[in-house]
Amino acid sequence: MESTLEAAINEWHESVNTGDLRRAAAAVGDPVVVLGPKGAGPITPPSFADWVERSGIRLVPRSWHPVSDRLMVVEQDATWPDAPKPVRVATVFRVTGGKVTAALRLPDLRAALDLAFICREMAATE
Repeated sequence: MESTLEAAINEWHESVNTGDLRRAAAAVGDPVVVLGPKGAGPITPPSFADWVERSGIRLVPRSWHPVSDRLMVVEQDATWPDAPKPVRVATVFRVTGGKVTAALRLPDLRAALDLAFICREMAATE
């Protein structure tokens, strides 16, 4: 049986990979915290959907690494319309209330796991 964490992350991937903007906006919290090569910070669901459309990114999950009941690192193969050769990346996902509330994309699995473990420890000491 799929957990709420896995279901939310699967929905995020499916909405991004199909380019379904309404579904992408519904898959994330308000706000959703993002991290990528162009910056970091909280954005609205419509802004997230705009990014999905602008970037044309596709992220195929390759490995799943649970960190806590709300955090998961997913290693992915990323492609873009102008760069169809896959690039391996990893994303730290946080899920709250069945929606992705953070998607922090890093260049590799080790960096993503390191960040996820720091986030887990910070949350545990609040």
